[in-house]
Amino acid sequence: MSDQHGQFSICFWGVRGSVACPGSQTVRYGGNTACIEMKVGGERLIFDGGTGLRNLGQRMLSEMPVKANMFFTHSHWDHIQGFPFFVPAFVPGNRFKIHGAIAPNGSTIEQRLNDQMLHPNFPVPLQIMGAELKFCDIEVGERVNIGEVEITNAMLNHPGEAIGYRVSYRGHSAAYISDTEHFPDRLDDNVLRLARNADVMIYDCTYTDDEYHSERFSKVGWGHSTWQEAVKLAKAANVKQLVIFHHDPTHTDDFMDDIVLQTAAALPSSIVAREGMVLDLIEADSAVVAMV
Repeated sequence: MSDQHGQFSICFWGVRGSVACPGSQTVRYGGNTACIEMKVGGERLIFDGGTGLRNLGQRMLSEMPVKANMFFTHSHWDHIQGFPFFVPAFVPGNRFKIHGAIAPNGSTIEQRLNDQMLHPNFPVPLQIMGAELKFCDIEVGERVNIGEVEITNAMLNHPGEAIGYRVSYRGHSAAYISDTEHFPDRLDDNVLRLARNADVMIYDCTYTDDEYHSERFSKVGWGHSTWQEAVKLAKAANVKQLVIFHHDPTHTDDFMDDIVLQTAAALPSSIVAREGMVLDLIEADSAVVAMV
């Protein structure tokens, strides 16, 4: 990395929703749940701590001591289950600043991460972690500045609440919008605000329209959206590149291949997230430039 301060890259460590689904039919797109790493202006930002966070942690072990800012959209299991297995958090000398909004029941992100590691659910408590952990409660709509990087957020439409994020740096921006459900009669103003003119919009496309509106197994009210709605939003917000994200665990590699073809036909600038995929917003104009 020759110029960290001129960098804006996004690496996908977990792209699934609901539950991890490793197996022979999820090899090409990956089976780990939500975790995205952004390296922006010399800062490392980590969004969500699903099972993909464990693999990111293994990669970071060769770089220690390390520091990062972590941002959680919410604390449903598929977004936090990797945190107890994030090895760098157990190593003294590492530093992590952890951001999250207060939950509807009043609990902080620290309380919720702590609670999942209590007996009898987990063998060691959060307090065993040897790294310096600083927890920050953020308000909905609050702006966070880290060096030259600006992170804003907005409320999403999800059971138990979740927030989406927009990361901006030197005229470039990426919107991370997971988990959310679209409205039946209008586009979501909060999503549009987060995504407006963004280089990249990473959006919750758990279902197809057919699955969402299925007469037998309707997904209406489950808190997730579809790739067809993502295309509408990307066009309305003038997004340069749409990233299909938060894949349903039942969607096999072959199923995802079909979504690749369909989304490309509907919006040529769209791509489907795969584990290990890296986007570079500055050097390669949002093209896929590598696989880790």
